[in-house]
Amino acid sequence: MSTLKDRLTTDMRAALKARDELTTSTLRMALAAVGNAEVAGKAKRELSDDEVLAVLTKEAKKRRESATAFADAGRAEQAAKETAEGEVLERYLPKQLSDAELAELVGGALAAGGFSGKGQMGPAMKAAQAAVAGRAEGGRVAAEVRRQLGA
Repeated sequence: MSTLKDRLTTDMRAALKARDELTTSTLRMALAAVGNAEVAGKAKRELSDDEVLAVLTKEAKKRRESATAFADAGRAEQAAKETAEGEVLERYLPKQLSDAELAELVGGALAAGGFSGKGQMGPAMKAAQAAVAGRAEGGRVAAEVRRQLGA
């Protein structure tokens, strides 16, 4: 079992004992998503910490998007619940990069790969995503790569 998955399980049990309903339900949902990812494919397998982190990042993004959608629809109570769940998940994700740090990392990745021009957006994104290593959302990385390539 991965250490991040162990930590999620331990924290969920602690929240359950403390009767913290929000944390308990959020971590149950996260563990269910991890379990679904483990059984996806031809055979069940244990996920590595990086793969568990990818699942948590995806779940946190879902919460942000849902909160925005609920807020736009005038459902403030549901939006607040989604935001709170997102905050619980953020505890397990790496600290997000600032705009300056992101620009610096993307600039370094583009210079190292010799990328220039919008025709090389795909390979440039791959290099930038590897440099960022999950510490920034894909949309932010893509916008920065586009800006630096002049696309």
